[in-house]
Amino acid sequence: MESVPMSASSIPNLLSLRGGANGRGRGRARGGLGRGGGPGSGPGPSHDATIQGTDTDAAVSRLSAVELGYLSDPYARLFVQGPATRRLPIINRGTYTRTTAIDALVDRFLASTSPDEPRQIVSLGAGTDTRCLRLFASAQHHRNIVYHEIDFPTIIARKQAIIGSTSFLRTLLSTPEPLSPTTWHSHSLTPPDGGNNNTLTLHGLDLRTLTASTPPLPNLIPTAPTLLLSECCLCYLPPQHASAVLSHFSTHLPRHHLGLVLYEPILPRDPFGKTMVSNLAARGIRMPTLDAYPAPADQERRLREAGFAEVRARTVDGIWEGWVGEGEKERVDSLEGGLDEVEEWRLLAGHYIVAWGWRGEMGDLDVGGGGGGG
Repeated sequence: MESVPMSASSIPNLLSLRGGANGRGRGRARGGLGRGGGPGSGPGPSHDATIQGTDTDAAVSRLSAVELGYLSDPYARLFVQGPATRRLPIINRGTYTRTTAIDALVDRFLASTSPDEPRQIVSLGAGTDTRCLRLFASAQHHRNIVYHEIDFPTIIARKQAIIGSTSFLRTLLSTPEPLSPTTWHSHSLTPPDGGNNNTLTLHGLDLRTLTASTPPLPNLIPTAPTLLLSECCLCYLPPQHASAVLSHFSTHLPRHHLGLVLYEPILPRDPFGKTMVSNLAARGIRMPTLDAYPAPADQERRLREAGFAEVRARTVDGIWEGWVGEGEKERVDSLEGGLDEVEEWRLLAGHYIVAWGWRGEMGDLDVGGGGGGG
């Protein structure tokens, strides 16, 4: 079986297909809402190369949002070579909303677990994501976080090399040590005595190799409360393979302490969704789960079928309206003089969803009232 690229990266700018991409003329944006696309359903080296490029595109979108003040992330620049590219305001708002929504869910998970015991976060298709670095450096002084990142081997190898060779990170993380040719382990250096016990393990592998019967990942703690993150990652797999990945972790992790957060596109069958699918297909990108779980209710059903007792789903548009306070909305809108493409924003943001579920003694992972697809 050929390796499947697993990066979580950017969907192409869909507004250009509707004649609405010019906006303020602030640079051409290839990313829609931060992270979104990449091939994964077809075999062959060309898919591998494409996914690496789209992961770079995701890093560029994140850096655009950071440099304009939407997000605070001192690590975003580490994963972008060359000058920063300024994305359109609609794309920057999408990056902001998606990032802060998932950050809020991660914060809820950490607040619901004891800092005196290990608690795990497993990021599927992590790519160049900086969430682990931000958590380890947080002013909240998190403790006992066991962080795992899984992605295509080439991407993971590049990431560990950047971590190991960047002086800026030498006070935050130890130099990654190889556990195998495709697995590296690092630990937090803050505070200087390393007393917080935070660790990062990088796994370079094809997610399709994970099933209920395969051995657990190195350094995975089978008794620790765990949160799985999939930011446009599982959507590249056929539904049966995506389900097998979830079964792998359900088998090796405690049923009473497991949560999952998904970020994916939805609604492929309305006019805008058809344009989205066509645009992706032109780049050789297919997302099998987009057909299998096209609506918010389908994503919630998907999580229930995976064994999560409590499930929620919200579109990115709904998250912006319901989770972001009025003062913060004003701050974000002031960064680029407001958003001209309000109708386009609602349309684009309405085609992305954050769905999350939890079970057992995990605690309440709801945020801002949660439920519903709006």
